[in-house]
Amino acid sequence: MSEVVISGTGLVTPFGRGTGTYWRELVAGRTALAPAARFRSPAYQGEPVGEVPDFDPTGRPRKQAYASAAVEEALHAAGLPGTPDGTLVITVGQAPLPADGSGLGAEEREFLGPGAEGITAGGDSVHLTHACASALFAVAFAHEALLSGSVPAVLIVGATALNHYEYASMDVVRAVDRAACRPFDTARGGISLGEGGGALLLETADRARERGARPEAVVAGTACRVAAGKSVASDTDSVADCLREAADAAGASRLDYVHAHATGTAQGDTAELLALETVAAERGWTDVPVSSHKGAVGHLLHISGAAGIAATAMTLRTGVAPPTAGLRTPEETDRLTLPTTALETPHAEVAAVSSFGFGGNNATVVLRRP
Repeated sequence: MSEVVISGTGLVTPFGRGTGTYWRELVAGRTALAPAARFRSPAYQGEPVGEVPDFDPTGRPRKQAYASAAVEEALHAAGLPGTPDGTLVITVGQAPLPADGSGLGAEEREFLGPGAEGITAGGDSVHLTHACASALFAVAFAHEALLSGSVPAVLIVGATALNHYEYASMDVVRAVDRAACRPFDTARGGISLGEGGGALLLETADRARERGARPEAVVAGTACRVAAGKSVASDTDSVADCLREAADAAGASRLDYVHAHATGTAQGDTAELLALETVAAERGWTDVPVSSHKGAVGHLLHISGAAGIAATAMTLRTGVAPPTAGLRTPEETDRLTLPTTALETPHAEVAAVSSFGFGGNNATVVLRRP
């Protein structure tokens, strides 16, 4: 049976356009979080956010514009002139932007979307919403669809734009840090919101090989769980179960790197670290590097998993694990390493990326070097 591979990745982040730009700044430990230059909201009190710089949406809703830019890069990276015939397009977000959004207000147009309009060339599309784990749920969906032989390729696309509704939803549950977020830091105080877009082109390894494409990573295993017992807080048992199931599905005896969800909240980061320590102890793993991109670009909500996938794939390709921006005083760990600067991982072969969301949405994807 052929494997499923990621052939192309596209990103728009608060560092600007491009996966290469994102990776360069992430490895350097830089942060794009700063007081907003453009964004205004009744709930916003001047906290650092991640705004996309120097981007003209040309009259389109920002989510749609960010998504389109990410798709263009992903297709180019995959060596494709356009979306292949029969491609399944999976959009992720709160709800799709209607094709005719003329009756929507300006803030609604920034809240909804992206939609498949202008992204799919008339093929089938589906919209998934699993809170901040949406992108990884989409990867699991794509993995099964490709292995079943029902589609030749899957394009996952999503975006987020700073807007009144989502900012207020995080502020009202006291999740926002008044300083830039510091995942895994002992002084962390909450999340910082960011914006941007992401796209992933997935296909079977056989199809990629036939057209001479060089995959970025193999999707070796996936695990998704909806455990709604705790609607907001992360649940250590569910997080650990996802990690175990994804590693087992991948046949991985060890993980050489973990790109964590780690948003900077006190409860969430603690629960995730405990889950990782628990599974590492069970399986005899030691010195596993763990980091997060949230301190660099903020939380990209539904599409944050695409940024995590990109960082994980690049770690496997380059042999370098990125640090967590903003991390100064790491939590104490036993079997994990929380790097504050780039860490050489020359022998990394298998790595995991996790995303967790409100409503008990939990997902982990294990990638392998092609």
